[in-house]
Amino acid sequence: MRLPKYIKSVDNELWFTEDDRDNLKISYRVKEIVFSQMSDIQHVMILDSYDFGKMLVLDGVVQTTSIDGYIYNEMIAHIPLTLHQTPKRVLIIGGGDCGVAKEAVKYPEIRQIDMVEIDELVVDVCKKHLKEVSGNISDPRVSFIYADGVKYASKSNMSYDVIIVDSSDPVGPAVQLFELSFYTDLRSLLAGGGIMVCQSQSPVFHLSIMKQTYNRMSSLFDRTKIYTATVPTYPGGLWSFTIGMDKSIDLKDIKFDKDTKYVTKDLIGRCFKLPRFMEDSTG
Repeated sequence: MRLPKYIKSVDNELWFTEDDRDNLKISYRVKEIVFSQMSDIQHVMILDSYDFGKMLVLDGVVQTTSIDGYIYNEMIAHIPLTLHQTPKRVLIIGGGDCGVAKEAVKYPEIRQIDMVEIDELVVDVCKKHLKEVSGNISDPRVSFIYADGVKYASKSNMSYDVIIVDSSDPVGPAVQLFELSFYTDLRSLLAGGGIMVCQSQSPVFHLSIMKQTYNRMSSLFDRTKIYTATVPTYPGGLWSFTIGMDKSIDLKDIKFDKDTKYVTKDLIGRCFKLPRFMEDSTG
């Protein structure tokens, strides 16, 4: 079998190397190539690795893994959903691994979850081969909308209580998912008291992108905050999320009782406590 260009055989062992960055390469020893195929948009792989279990790889970049994917998905989903307190309608931009939707369905008060993902193959593959992340989700409240998230945001007339932007890195077409015009369109879809959150990259390697995201969100919301999580798969480990809202929320009053592996009530309060260099970058 011809190996995908991202996979090398070394001494009869398979190695996947993520080398999309100029000065950093990360290699993983692979047990098996579970799935490998070009979609109309990108190359999609599911690899079974030794240390991180099954992982979703898009165009040679790791997106999530069965070992630590829950950390990112829980943090980008439960923080805004908990802070809102009464979410009824939720929009997810991206999130093709279905991990965010899997967390959102834990809220019985939510009536509608629209997941706008550009690549249907990613959803199908993750539901079949990466169930540790996707849960093979089949909740009737989840509507899969296979479309460009930027175009959806500019044309939709829907109204949402919480919007979650689960984007890939700002490279190529995904750069649009970090633009002010995109955030502005999403802002117009929020109902009164709505909350929006997006992943804002590594504060270690992409501090400028985090600052840019914070500044753009701040121009649209009365209150914008950054919070963090530690995701071992992602370069640098420390990852940031930027959340925007128009009302203040007392973190001491929040309630949290969901079945999770990472997020707790106390953690929701602590995750907004930033290290000095991050505070200085947004001060």
